[in-house]
Amino acid sequence: MPHRRPRIGILTGGGDCPGLNAVIRAVVKGGHRLGYECLGFLRGYEGLVHPVGWTPLTPDTVANIHGQGGTILGSSNSGRFTALVGENERVAIDPALLAEASSTLAKLGVCGLVCIGGDGSLGIAQQFHEHGMPVVGVPKTIDNDLGGTATTFGFDSAVATATDALDRLHTTAASHERVMVLEVMGRHAGWIALHAGIAGGGDVILIPEIAWDFGHVCAAIRAREREGKAFTLVVVAEGARLPDGATVHAGDGGKRRQVRLGGVGETVAGEIARRLDREVRAVVLGHLQRGGPPTVFDRVLATQFGAHAVRLIHEGRFGEMVCSRPPDIASVPIAEAIRRLSCVDPAGSAVLAARALGISFGDEPPLPDSADR
Repeated sequence: MPHRRPRIGILTGGGDCPGLNAVIRAVVKGGHRLGYECLGFLRGYEGLVHPVGWTPLTPDTVANIHGQGGTILGSSNSGRFTALVGENERVAIDPALLAEASSTLAKLGVCGLVCIGGDGSLGIAQQFHEHGMPVVGVPKTIDNDLGGTATTFGFDSAVATATDALDRLHTTAASHERVMVLEVMGRHAGWIALHAGIAGGGDVILIPEIAWDFGHVCAAIRAREREGKAFTLVVVAEGARLPDGATVHAGDGGKRRQVRLGGVGETVAGEIARRLDREVRAVVLGHLQRGGPPTVFDRVLATQFGAHAVRLIHEGRFGEMVCSRPPDIASVPIAEAIRRLSCVDPAGSAVLAARALGISFGDEPPLPDSADR
């Protein structure tokens, strides 16, 4: 017997992120009130092709999931659907896969597909749109690097985790008079390192957007020692390039995946230890930044994104991505959002505030009379 009501499909792509379940809940509850059935496709875009599949979603099945981390639908940042490989190279999806996904949506009576993801996942959504599929996008990335939106959900939660880590490292660093290096996520943008570094009392922040060298980093550490501070906290984004312009890779990722970054924290710690003959320890937060429940801010933002995604579908505004334009929630074309990443402005207010506190970005020598922090 054919279904009687129009259907909205939902999928979560890329890495998991606090707030995904809040989006799912908002889409299902908002869609239900407008007369839509909802289907959740499992393991991201893989759920659109055999043999992965989908599951029905109702207000009862999504009750109280908005405070849970991860995604009840599962996700994938590899597999048959891939839009980004290597360093950041966009590739076309196999036309046969696009045709199969389109056929699945048609057979199930899906009149709108909500694609929740970051740059790579929304790159796939854009190709779906160009193929004629009815998609809308919801921006998700802890890196906060998607264009077209003031912020993405998951970022606030990741910064809270990194800040908590710095708070804890501060006591150990001070007790043992050590240099501690904390490596955080941030492939192309240093938002997490910058905000956590400011909030957690970091002394040196190294990000992809600002070129730095070890001489200035070590000079900042020596300047603190002359002021009687025998410890230093260094925060480094995983994508921060070394002084020679290279990024540190944890693996090549394979033919159909992006290069995996990681290890810059150990590299920085090792070079500081060699130059200063000091004991230096490195800590890598890794997936801890992605896990756990979302903050209040992320729950509210994700809920608004989900509700607005339903409105876009209801109004037939496909090929658009929900975005935050404080104090409003609006939308932009997906193509515009993925055209250019949102990166830290080296002359922006957050960087200027950090410099005013005496935080070093490793790009210039410290002032001789830096104030006590």
